[in-house]
Amino acid sequence: MDFDVTRALASVLEVLLPALDIVADRVDDTRVPDWCASRGWSDFLLGLTQRDLERCEAEGLAPVASALNGVPRSLAELARQVCELSALPTLEVSSIERAVEDYRGVSERKREQLSMLLGALTKMAAPAERILDVGAGSGHFTRLAARHFDRATLGLERNPERVESASARALRRPEEAGFSAQFAVVDACREPLSLGSTDLAIGLHACGELGDALVTAVAASGADLALISCCLQKISQSVRTPLSRAASRLALPRDILGLSNLTSQTVGVEAHIEQTMRARRARYALRRLLAARGLDIPPGAEMRGINRRRAHAGLLDIAGRALLQRGLPPVTAAELAGLERQSALDFELVRRLSLPRNMLARAIELGVVLDRAMHLHESGYAVRVATLFDRAVTPRNISLFASRDPERLPRVRSHVARSVRVVSAM
Repeated sequence: MDFDVTRALASVLEVLLPALDIVADRVDDTRVPDWCASRGWSDFLLGLTQRDLERCEAEGLAPVASALNGVPRSLAELARQVCELSALPTLEVSSIERAVEDYRGVSERKREQLSMLLGALTKMAAPAERILDVGAGSGHFTRLAARHFDRATLGLERNPERVESASARALRRPEEAGFSAQFAVVDACREPLSLGSTDLAIGLHACGELGDALVTAVAASGADLALISCCLQKISQSVRTPLSRAASRLALPRDILGLSNLTSQTVGVEAHIEQTMRARRARYALRRLLAARGLDIPPGAEMRGINRRRAHAGLLDIAGRALLQRGLPPVTAAELAGLERQSALDFELVRRLSLPRNMLARAIELGVVLDRAMHLHESGYAVRVATLFDRAVTPRNISLFASRDPERLPRVRSHVARSVRVVSAM
């Protein structure tokens, strides 16, 4: 069954627009948010057993809600709607295997993404005179596409050092195809993209406004497009302006867009969910520590200048780094013990109260993807939205393919993928 973008976008808007007060009010402390109290969800959420809480975080509140005792009717209905709109079709493609040396320096997860994308592009690459890899990064996909499709392929990347490295890597071995990969320093968010109607533009995990810039350029040029977006919050403006007329009411602030990055699974891409929760509890405690030192730190800013993965090392580690960075005295043993004790108690409440907001993460991501798809549809394109990768490979797996010739688009399977689950955002 194909995927009707117009109907899908309408469904997302039907769910999201009445729930914007929920996603706009992040749960940062033990105060019951107004959206929760007014809907009568507080007692249910705060009364969740530890087992039910952990199940909601591992599997997602949306698919779990129907099995929970005492779930309010309005919350159960919202969960049902989220499950329904999150059930996307999957692409009917096979991965393309390349020689081992082609993947040197590429992680296993990245290899699978590259192979699957190559497979998905078979029909779109055939008529293309040129392939442009926008936001090429290290240039792995640019090189693979040039060799596999035997096409002139250009990787555009804003980081000069990456361009230099990618160019050198492309010249290390003789090319199997008639065309070699070329690279150029271009900031596609600041410089106009020069696309032609016979181009195939690729954005593999094009972050934030790069994805918007790519969609806008394609719509104006007649080029074909394959886009898998990522990190929607990476925008220069405070609010993302919708591209399509149909989604004109869906203007989302940067912090709400960041919610779309959250995905649940017992063993995540980076860590087990228990480790993830311990890291988030450490970040929650760090924010309280900085507040006690007189600093008004917005959520997320407590780790400014510190790699977010350091939170897995615990509060002592990140507190030392954060305080040193701000020129403040180090944390004392008594201060640390008190913070960890109280934060552990309060964080349990925050986790419960956060569940409904985080349940809407996939809907936010879909809202942006479908807005982009609708902009292309309004510009005369045939579009296809489907999942391309397994969630274990990457949870950022929603693909958007667009062409003025619908026969070029990859096929989808007759069934839809299981709805994607989301986990709390503290």
